[in-house]
Amino acid sequence: MIDSTTTGNAPPAIRTRGLQMSYGTNRVLRGIDLEIARGEVVVLLGPNGAGKTTTVEILEGFRHPSAGSVEVLGADPADAGHAWRARVGIVLQSWRDHAKWRVRELLEYLGGFYVPYSGAVARPWPIDELLAAVGLADDADTPIGKLSGGRRRRLDVASGLIGRPELLFLDEPTAGFDPQARRDFHDLLASLSDLETTILMTTHDLDEAEKVASRILLLVDGGIIADGSPDTLRRQDFGKAEVRWFDGEQHLVHPTDDPVAFLRGLLTDPEATIEELEVRRNSLEDVYLKAVER
Repeated sequence: MIDSTTTGNAPPAIRTRGLQMSYGTNRVLRGIDLEIARGEVVVLLGPNGAGKTTTVEILEGFRHPSAGSVEVLGADPADAGHAWRARVGIVLQSWRDHAKWRVRELLEYLGGFYVPYSGAVARPWPIDELLAAVGLADDADTPIGKLSGGRRRRLDVASGLIGRPELLFLDEPTAGFDPQARRDFHDLLASLSDLETTILMTTHDLDEAEKVASRILLLVDGGIIADGSPDTLRRQDFGKAEVRWFDGEQHLVHPTDDPVAFLRGLLTDPEATIEELEVRRNSLEDVYLKAVER
């Protein structure tokens, strides 16, 4: 496993040590040590039942761990107050609101909850600026029930961003999206990096994880088994690269740890016939499936 830690002197947005969670005899989390730096876009991957939802709910303050320590934005979420919660945004898979409300009305209503608590500074995002940031400027007066699925999801994100959170949790944000809506949403996440917002996202879409994440965590059977950028994970020892070619009679496949060295020898062989040459490296899907199998 790659050890990814925070950089510089800034404290991490999220830190856990020995995080455990059990439901009766069912041990869901088996001691997670984790640090997420401020400004990172981290995607949590894992099969159903791996502990993703439990982990995120503990970080959000909705569940108390059975053992271990948790620190999110410098506080324990289990007993953090309103001032702490105003610094955190949450976008659930789905939620209900009044379909006849207009987009601006909903955001103005939610923004009204961001008032000073214990000395905290109220700083709801100006509605027009927020609508422009999430690409909904033309829908400010549109009833929510008339929004498309993709634009409705943008409103979900705007609702999570209304308080200018330092940390944003996204749970399966593009579930049910068509390809264009998913691409638009990825562009939106990329723009949030300019706001120095830390993002922790869960998804089952490996292609999505590869596109948006600065860092990916693989959670399997209650433990993190791999941790790193998409490129770093693809370079891990989860299988050899494959050199494929056609020699005029048959298609050949050669697994190798060093495809460059193998190609050098293959291409300088005067007797070799080489057509349809291809080098296939691990995809994120390969890494994920092999890691889970292990």
